[in-house]
Amino acid sequence: MSDSTDIDPTVTAELTRLRESIDNIDAAVVHMLAERFKCTQQVGVLKARHQLPPADPARESRQIARLRELAESAKLDPAFAEKLLNFIIAEVIRHHETIADGAR
Repeated sequence: MSDSTDIDPTVTAELTRLRESIDNIDAAVVHMLAERFKCTQQVGVLKARHQLPPADPARESRQIARLRELAESAKLDPAFAEKLLNFIIAEVIRHHETIADGAR
């Protein structure tokens, strides 16, 4: 196994540049998710106030189809995008159920 001092400095510099971009993107993703969850928390409060169910399967289906199309056009695996959205939706529903339980 080669020591990191054996790596060409231009390769190291390029790797560092790319990793810094990845770190910036990860930070942006976290901030975007935080904003998304702030909005979905407000949706949960509104649903609880009006005794609406925490889940909306019709909207979820539309969102999954929409996200799969966006993923395809962005050259991202639509199955991965769907799994990610399903994970997020499950968390949102869990939040909405907690909010509804607290409103009772």
